[in-house]
Amino acid sequence: MPRRRTSAKDCVPQQKEIKVAIYIRVSTTHQIDRDSIPMQKKDLMTYCEFILNTDNYVIFEDAGYSGKNTVRPAYQKMMDRVRNDEFTHILVWKIDRISRNLLDFASMYQELKKLGVVFISKNEQFDTGTAIGEAMLKIILVFAELERNMTSERVTATMISRASNGQWNGGRIPFGYSYDSNTSTFSVREDEAAICRKLRDLYLENKSLVYTARALNAEGFKTRAGVDWTPPAVWIIASSPFYAGIYRYNRYKGTVGRTINSENEWVVIPDHHPAIFSLAEHEAMKSLLKTNSRNIENPVGRLHTTSNVHIFQGIAYCGKCKSRLTSSPGRKSSTGFRASNYSCPLRRKSKKCNNKTINDIVLGEFVINYILNMLNAKKMFSKIKTPDELQKQLLCGSTFSDIDHIDTDGLNEYYNLLSRYSSDNSFIFAKRPQKKKAAVSKELASLRKEKERQERAMTRLQDLYLYSENAMSEKDFIIRKEDISYRLKEINHKLGVLSDDSDSFLSDEEFIKQASHFLIQSELKNKKYIYFKNLVNTVSPEILKSYIDTILDSVYITDSKVTSIVFKNGLTHNFIYK
Repeated sequence: MPRRRTSAKDCVPQQKEIKVAIYIRVSTTHQIDRDSIPMQKKDLMTYCEFILNTDNYVIFEDAGYSGKNTVRPAYQKMMDRVRNDEFTHILVWKIDRISRNLLDFASMYQELKKLGVVFISKNEQFDTGTAIGEAMLKIILVFAELERNMTSERVTATMISRASNGQWNGGRIPFGYSYDSNTSTFSVREDEAAICRKLRDLYLENKSLVYTARALNAEGFKTRAGVDWTPPAVWIIASSPFYAGIYRYNRYKGTVGRTINSENEWVVIPDHHPAIFSLAEHEAMKSLLKTNSRNIENPVGRLHTTSNVHIFQGIAYCGKCKSRLTSSPGRKSSTGFRASNYSCPLRRKSKKCNNKTINDIVLGEFVINYILNMLNAKKMFSKIKTPDELQKQLLCGSTFSDIDHIDTDGLNEYYNLLSRYSSDNSFIFAKRPQKKKAAVSKELASLRKEKERQERAMTRLQDLYLYSENAMSEKDFIIRKEDISYRLKEINHKLGVLSDDSDSFLSDEEFIKQASHFLIQSELKNKKYIYFKNLVNTVSPEILKSYIDTILDSVYITDSKVTSIVFKNGLTHNFIYK
């Protein structure tokens, strides 16, 4: 029976134009019938035009990816754009094109519900814009939740039973110990145990986690991973009863949030293994940790936690020693915003670096306004005639008043990039008068040329795999794809990109698109300057972080000043101050 054409539109606001994300995943099974690929695409496009009454759609394809999980580049890009409020519907051929994992699908659907996005599976006639489609998916979610809860209960009961019998339930072997899997027993590692005893003496004497970490590093002691000691690493040993020979299990509830169970639910077995500390020493350190706790409501033996979202966490680096900066919450302002502080770990651990701390207000204002200037430069690029004029636009605003200039290679690179891909209104790459290319170093120009060549090779390979009449085996496709991905990874690393995830690298064309698909475009539209404090009061930190992570690879800071920004496509802008 034909379905009512307006049903899918009923569940979205009438004033909002329908835009559909069509998702197609090609697996080994579907690769056998090669004609099914264009047929599916054509069928879903027809569904959009005649059932949803729209030709406003974008197609996302993953070639050669399994449905066992959602770690797929096109799927992740689609979901990022869905979270950016670009689509009202997701349309698939069958539910298993999204995922064969029921729990993954349930998680995705719950997110779509929160975002107000309609999910449609054409083959199974699941349309969450209709009552029956919504009901069927809710049944799936009920059984998914039941499966998850029953599995969790069985695993928990088994692990508690093992712990009660003195059996170790696995995990990282504590520093200072070795574990024999054949006899299921622990023994003391004297080389590491000596460091544990030194740590104990230092902490009991000085009563400071920070001082203890610095003293251990000053004497050249390293953790098992061969890195410097940190206050949290000292805390783990100073607070753990394991070093007093006590095996404790089931203290925490779950793995997310780490809430503490009531003590009568704990499994505690004394004299379980050889002790490095005496029970009296353990109790003395535990008492000191409680006294020194920054939050008296924080349970004893639990690290200080924060719900803050650190917008630049993971991409902020020290401009002096190149270490990744650590993030910590700062003071709360009168508006309720709590800025994050970013500091060099070597300064806190051992004072080997003297780089100053920077906070979100300074860092965010610089980065957001620089991106804003880049977007404005793209819009008005037809009026920009030279790299010097582009630099004037990029450094527009009081935030950049103490910058003398941008490194020539990075500036000229962006000028050439806009010459190729920029358009005043859209990304329609029609032929138009080409501006004279700006000069960049031979090495950089060679890397850029090779990057573009490999990106074209990747596109041709995917088209060949999907649409060529001469079938390519999945094995050949994967081998060639990995080879191109490896070459792109090497090129991007030479360009300064630190990310190890090859799927996170952006082509130059995709970089321009991503930069313009700013989730908070409404906040930036027609503005010449953004006050970061005002921005974080209107846009959630999660949204800001998601966008920043999408286009930026790393930001280098020296003495509270941004000295370099590396974008996901390898474009690097170095700032030279007056």
